[in-house]
Amino acid sequence: MAKETGISEHSVQRIWRSFGLKPHLVKSFKLSKDPMFVEKVRDIVGLYLNPPDHAIVLCVDERVRPKL
Repeated sequence: MAKETGISEHSVQRIWRSFGLKPHLVKSFKLSKDPMFVEKVRDIVGLYLNPPDHAIVLCVDERVRPKL
């Protein structure tokens, strides 16, 4: 990500840490119950297969649990 965006690896790590993102941790997969799920997946996959010129396509989907 750092190479593609032109920022340092430290900056990427700092940004991820500040938002509590941990893309390297994958514990499980849950399929969405959203009735528009298939259409949304097609839109996202379309961006990955044919991204706009001079664009970077990122997808982050992390559920943050509230602290009790």
